[in-house]
Amino acid sequence: MKRAAKLAIAGVMSAGVVCASAATLNTMDDVGTAIQSCWTPPAGAGDSTVTLSFSFKRDGTLIGPPRPTAAKVAGDDKARKAFIDAAIAAVKNCTPLSLSPALSQGIAGNVFTQQFVSPKQ
Repeated sequence: MKRAAKLAIAGVMSAGVVCASAATLNTMDDVGTAIQSCWTPPAGAGDSTVTLSFSFKRDGTLIGPPRPTAAKVAGDDKARKAFIDAAIAAVKNCTPLSLSPALSQGIAGNVFTQQFVSPKQ
């Protein structure tokens, strides 16, 4: 049975920060920080959040696409789609991750969640 692990990492990294996926990651906190470094919310996102669910293979690639599990997005359907798509792009653009041997042994197949938050207005 797969264990569910959570990355309860909220916050926003400023635009222009280079994704940290090239560095070897040793902990799930490192993974969350690397993915957050790729996050650029759409302009005018207001007070919005989305939580994505995803899994990794041992080589740091994704097992399937990230899926939204919860979303509270300010605006219309177009704004909602843009916000969720930006969060999914952050995960996809930061992978594959460079995982340490110890982390890669324990990460495969586990389901992780990560929250993406718009900047405070």
